[in-house]
Amino acid sequence: MEEEASEMEVEEQQKPIQNIQGSTKRFGLKNSIQTNFGDDYVFQIVPKDDWASMAVSLSTNTVKLYSPVTGQYFGECKGHSSTINDLSFSGASAPHVLHSCSSDGTIRAWDSRTFHQVSCITAGSSQEVFSFSFGGSDDNLLAAGCQSQIFFWDWRNKKQVACLEESHVDDVTQLHFIPGHQNKLASASADGLICIFDTNGDINDDDHLESVINVGTSIGKVGFFGNSSEKLWCLTNIETLSVWNWKDGTNEANIEDARSLASDSWLLDHVDYFVDCYCSEGENLWVIGGTNAGSLGYFPVKYKGTAAIGPAEAVLGGGHIGVVRSILPMSSMQSRPAQSRGVLGWTGGEDGRLCCWMADESPEMNRSWISSALVIKSSRTCKKSRHHPY
Repeated sequence: MEEEASEMEVEEQQKPIQNIQGSTKRFGLKNSIQTNFGDDYVFQIVPKDDWASMAVSLSTNTVKLYSPVTGQYFGECKGHSSTINDLSFSGASAPHVLHSCSSDGTIRAWDSRTFHQVSCITAGSSQEVFSFSFGGSDDNLLAAGCQSQIFFWDWRNKKQVACLEESHVDDVTQLHFIPGHQNKLASASADGLICIFDTNGDINDDDHLESVINVGTSIGKVGFFGNSSEKLWCLTNIETLSVWNWKDGTNEANIEDARSLASDSWLLDHVDYFVDCYCSEGENLWVIGGTNAGSLGYFPVKYKGTAAIGPAEAVLGGGHIGVVRSILPMSSMQSRPAQSRGVLGWTGGEDGRLCCWMADESPEMNRSWISSALVIKSSRTCKKSRHHPY
């Protein structure tokens, strides 16, 4: 059992890590809890709106819930029969509801208090659902990327209200209603296109496609930042990074050698992949790169003028022993409980570990610990390609 810490091995070590400037950042493994040695992955970590819990999707086709403050295990949601591709909690109107979509063709809703399924929408027996997002004028419009199509449902009555079939020709890997622009939907696809739709009225391909951004290669992940969320960052499946203004379609930066630039700025192993981007308030942007051995670096991105990637401003090492799949920063918590002060966030990866990172109160954030790896890993294997979740 996950709660039985007495059966788990606890390790302690200290590892000095140097950045390219030669200043030493000390990182240490406070403890590591590993309950099994299977081949299961952690895919995604998402927080509840009030940060009372976080949901973690696993390659066992289950979702487990934990406290992001203490790491306490709450329970699990079981029901999907294939890979879980996306995960999110509902907003303030239904804060306890967790949503998940899967290659089994379903979008399911769970009560995160009882871990029971409360609703299920089926896109079709031959469909795989790779992404979804809630938005629209009243936040009841559900959009889902089902292979190359985008389906829309009214979540209140679960009726399908539209289907966009002509905008993409390959799998829709990302869907986001744009923050602060809840009628605007951005879709990103393996066909290299990002499409912006207006979802007011009767949605169709001809009248509601507002703009198209051609990235030119298969898109892995996108996100929004800027004072009015007008900027869009894009990570591709060949590890390039670009920054766009989605309102006018202009390209502000295109960094094709992003991995090389990041690798040149530290003395650890070569940056093998990018996990995500991190955006603070305003227009600051960091790209988070990782090594196959499990180290992570936060690299500042300069996208105005000549594009560049600077030396890592934070390095997390000694926690993971494989590729990291997901990062949950806790800096966005509105009111932090005392026991969460100094917590940078959580990471999960292909080693099946769920790691909590701590920092001291110095402005350099030059000390971190991994507090625990809490995920039970069975012998069952169901791997999901990091670059091609479909």
